[in-house]
Amino acid sequence: MDTTLETIERTTGPKPTHSVIWLHGLGADGHDFEPIVPELAHPRLPDIRFVFPHAPVRPVTLNQGMPMRAWYDLYGLDRDAREDVDGIRATRHAITALITREAERGIPREQIALAGFSQGCAMALYTGLRLEHRLAGLIGLSGYLPLRNTTAAERHPANANTPVFMAHGTQDMVVPLTYSETSRDAMTKLGQPVQWHTYPMPHGLHPQELDDIREFLVEVFAESDESGAK
Repeated sequence: MDTTLETIERTTGPKPTHSVIWLHGLGADGHDFEPIVPELAHPRLPDIRFVFPHAPVRPVTLNQGMPMRAWYDLYGLDRDAREDVDGIRATRHAITALITREAERGIPREQIALAGFSQGCAMALYTGLRLEHRLAGLIGLSGYLPLRNTTAAERHPANANTPVFMAHGTQDMVVPLTYSETSRDAMTKLGQPVQWHTYPMPHGLHPQELDDIREFLVEVFAESDESGAK
C-alpha cells in the first residue's frame, strides 16, 4: 500500500524553522483547519510551516461502509469497541514519513509538533508516543488515545517526557469527554506530562482553545530551541 499522504501547506512567515503537522477528523480533509493558521501566528512564535495531510478515502464500518476520508476504520462508538489495529499502524507509518520529510527539508524533529482533531487526535497521540525521535510537543483535540493498553509497552523513551496538550468540549456528543479523560489518565499514569483543558463546547474548536494552543506552541518551541542550542 502506498503510504504517501497528500498535503496542504501554509506558513506564518517566509523562513519557517518549525513545523506543525495537523491531522483532521473523520470525513474532513486537510483544508478543515487551514483557517486557524493566521490565528496561531504570534510575535513570540517563530515562522512555522503548517502541514495538513489528507487521510486516505476508505470504507468506514460505523457509517454503513460509506467511503470517506479516515485515518483508520471505526467499528463502533463504544470506548471498548473493536479497534482497527492494522489501519492505525499503517497510518502511523504514513505520518512518521511526513515527519521524516520535514526533517529532510531542514526542520529538526525536536522543532516539530504533531497535532490532531478527533480521529486525527487519536493518530497524533498514537504516533507521537511511539516515535523514536523527540518531538517538540503533541496536541490532541476532542479525541482519545487508541490502543491505550499497548502504550506502556510501545511508548518510545525519546518522547516519554514530551509535553502533551489535550483539550475537549464538555458538551461533546460525538466523542464523549470520558474517552478523553481515560486517555489522559493512561498517559499521566506513565508519567507523560499532560496539559489538560476543557471548554464549554460540542465537538469543535473554542476561541479560548486556540489561544491556549498558541501559548503551548510558544512554550514547547522555546524549549526545543534551547535544547537544540545546547
